[in-house]
Amino acid sequence: MTASAEVLILVGVASLLLLSVFASKVSDRFGIPALLLFLALGMLAGADGPGGIYFDDPALSQFIGIIALNLILFAGGLETEWKDIRPVLKEGIALSTLGVLLTALAVGLVAQALLDFSLLQGLLLGAIVSSTDAAAVFSILRSKSLGLKGTLRPLLELESGSNDPMAVFLTVGFIQLLTQPDFQANDLVASFILQILIGVALGFVFGRMIVFLANRLQLGFEGLYPVLTLSMVFLTYSVTSAAHGNGFLAVYLAGIVAGHQDFVHRRSLIHFHNGMAWLTQIIMFLTLGLLVFPSRVAPIIGTGLLIATALIFVARPASVFISLAFSRRFNFREKTFISWVGLRGAVPIILATFPLLARLPEADSIFNIVFFVVLTSALLQGASLPYLAKWLKVDAPIENKPIYPIEYTPISGFKNELKELPIPPNSPFACKTIVELGLPPEFLIVLIARNNEFIMPSGGIELLEGDTLIVLADRETFAQVEAGASPPAPETIRE
Repeated sequence: MTASAEVLILVGVASLLLLSVFASKVSDRFGIPALLLFLALGMLAGADGPGGIYFDDPALSQFIGIIALNLILFAGGLETEWKDIRPVLKEGIALSTLGVLLTALAVGLVAQALLDFSLLQGLLLGAIVSSTDAAAVFSILRSKSLGLKGTLRPLLELESGSNDPMAVFLTVGFIQLLTQPDFQANDLVASFILQILIGVALGFVFGRMIVFLANRLQLGFEGLYPVLTLSMVFLTYSVTSAAHGNGFLAVYLAGIVAGHQDFVHRRSLIHFHNGMAWLTQIIMFLTLGLLVFPSRVAPIIGTGLLIATALIFVARPASVFISLAFSRRFNFREKTFISWVGLRGAVPIILATFPLLARLPEADSIFNIVFFVVLTSALLQGASLPYLAKWLKVDAPIENKPIYPIEYTPISGFKNELKELPIPPNSPFACKTIVELGLPPEFLIVLIARNNEFIMPSGGIELLEGDTLIVLADRETFAQVEAGASPPAPETIRE
């Protein structure tokens, strides 16, 4: 390769990445799902677009997708707040297992009836489009400055992070049933149970191992910690897959386990993995866009619309209402919203490369149908999300996490943490100076946040209702002071 060719390649790659960054800004501004813009850029750069780049390598696309999914799932696990998802754990698991299975069954039956597919071929198509992408939902709502009431957001986050492994399992299982005559359905059930058990066990082990290594190695350079966690992510997936477990489930669970604990450079590592997730997501969508030939998608538009309609209006609502039938946490309006926000993302397109690599006779049709279904889901459901949230009255003002002009990096042997202590109405701390509170010496107030301003603390500063104290303390001391800062119980007030 000549030097000029290398320069041209670098310029092309850099231009596509830069355009993708600009596209994400457009997504935030107008509420267009970012995946649509990334895919569009890939198609424009492809053989059918002005870019003219010919790319037809499903194996490479699948490999890039697997790398990206590992990093996306781990980053999502790291940022998942256990205290938020714990109340909806039962409902989230139901949606990510039973819900995915019911979606695959419903779409499979429709595909068998509408297409020249066998039942197994239809079920394969249903399995491929069965997983959801909550990131697209939240980006659209954020662009409209909307949040969600109650526990809707953690439920959607948990479902989207944990339903990919089930979709992968079903896809691989149905391909085995199609390509291996001696493979039986009862083998699929046994394999599922084994994969889940091994995935959960190794995910927990590797999550604890990540924290242990980060805290005990005491590396001489901060830049080596991201290398450590990256290697552990891929090791988690590889070892779990080699042990016949579900590698994606293990990676996501490892992220949750690690994110629930304190470890060295925790905040900077979360930022790093968030950036890596975005980078690999962009590369993945661009690659999938290059892999798609729009001229081949056009002939299946009618079929794709029928499958998309069945998925959006029948399969998804049925799977949600059946999976949550015994849950009293969510009312009818909330279940209706959950049914509508089942946007499809990159995972179905990646899974659509599996039949291509297995050389199934209907693989090309499945790939093009899946791609069209993803586009239809993103356009139709994505555009209507803000209006539906308001109509169903499940919207809430978006809560922006405050950014403080201070950062704390925990190190091994130092057990104190940087925490927020709000001063609520009727708090015993309100209208008192810091020196009057008699705080323990182990409780250090670092900063006071008041009405978008920051105040350096001193003993004579009077605290007001609505203030937030940024404090450095160990867990026991913080819990003790937090209890004293809480307002009296209603019974005490009446007395």
